[in-house]
Amino acid sequence: MKEKVRVAILGLGTVGSGVYKIIQKQKEEFPFKVGADVEVAKILVRNTKKAREGVDMSLITDKWEDIINDESIDIVVEVMGGIEPAKTYITEALEHDKHVVTANKDLIAEHGHELLELAKEHKCDLLFEAAVAGGIPIIRPLKQCLAANKITEIMGIVNGTTNFILTKMTDEGMEFADALQLTTDLGYAEADPTADIEGLDAGRKIAILASVAFNFRVTFSDVYTEGISNISAKDIKYAKELGCVIKLIATAKNSDTGIEVRVTPMFIPKAHPLASVNDSFNAVFVHGDSLGDAMFYGRGAGELPTASAIMGDVIDVCRNMAFNCNARIGCTCYKDLPIKSINDIQSKYFVRTLLEDRPGTLASVASTFSSNNASIDQMVQKTKYPGTAEVVFIIDNVEESLFKRAISELRAMHYVKEISSIIRVHNDLNY
Repeated sequence: MKEKVRVAILGLGTVGSGVYKIIQKQKEEFPFKVGADVEVAKILVRNTKKAREGVDMSLITDKWEDIINDESIDIVVEVMGGIEPAKTYITEALEHDKHVVTANKDLIAEHGHELLELAKEHKCDLLFEAAVAGGIPIIRPLKQCLAANKITEIMGIVNGTTNFILTKMTDEGMEFADALQLTTDLGYAEADPTADIEGLDAGRKIAILASVAFNFRVTFSDVYTEGISNISAKDIKYAKELGCVIKLIATAKNSDTGIEVRVTPMFIPKAHPLASVNDSFNAVFVHGDSLGDAMFYGRGAGELPTASAIMGDVIDVCRNMAFNCNARIGCTCYKDLPIKSINDIQSKYFVRTLLEDRPGTLASVASTFSSNNASIDQMVQKTKYPGTAEVVFIIDNVEESLFKRAISELRAMHYVKEISSIIRVHNDLNY
């Protein structure tokens, strides 16, 4: 084992700064935890002139060559984000036999398989615990602690921004636009929040989780995504009346007929463990054939929680180096499984409509659902307007393609004035 493990950090934003702080804070602990000193060798940034309080400026560089050509650097920590130049840097680092730790969900969701194969070829570690759910340990438990299980379902809240928005809408009665503005003001949301509120961020994370859990490569393009921008305070109110909350849920299921992966808003019964996950917290619910149910809960983002996950990976790499067993756990995608189209997946639905208030309307709507094999589980009519009534339907499990056909037929009927909301519902409202 080397007396000193040298680490290069690519990026010194929020998370990169957290990694630097933890390395400085843990200096005296590393010899006992990994059998060697751990130090920062270089930090790659775009702007070397920018003042960076608490950082040794002699470590700052804007030249990748200063890192890739330095044979004394053992581990590259990539916290830049995005596909390029991160992919190029990670590829070159592995080709130069440097171990890599990354928090880059975009890159792992799209190119994780090829990078893991490259790491295996060079007998290097490529670890990415921080790519999903911030500080919550989930990748390592799936690959190691739960390796004896057949994982059949993963269901989670893996985006803190949308969870914060929905919490504010639920607890304070805010409309979506107001809750989004508050989230932006508090710094939880990006200047362009599209990836969060449209479910794209969560989609990349569930692609990674499904790949690890089901031992089959799932990419972001395989994930069906819906966001929360159409959720209204009225929908939140109906959820409460049904004993539910609305959450943006990432779901992956592994059944005999194939894998399904999706991100959608969902009515969750208040008794379900995920219903009490609020604000910017994340949680991942896992079901294994031997384990049964388990939930992993904690901070889904932030400087130190995410840096904590990264440094857990760094420590793992150092321990592997000590016993010359790097690359012992690489890509675990060894199966060939079918991925189900969203049209073949069954769901329950909440449907809020505005109907013409006249005899026979409800019967016609019910007949349309029935003719498409969609059974009405519950119906609520609470609000009337001149000539119209707001009616809510809970539709029992039905194949997506048949449900879409029913909705299309309803939209074409003159007495259906509006279909205001369609939101999926957890299979068991009486959880």
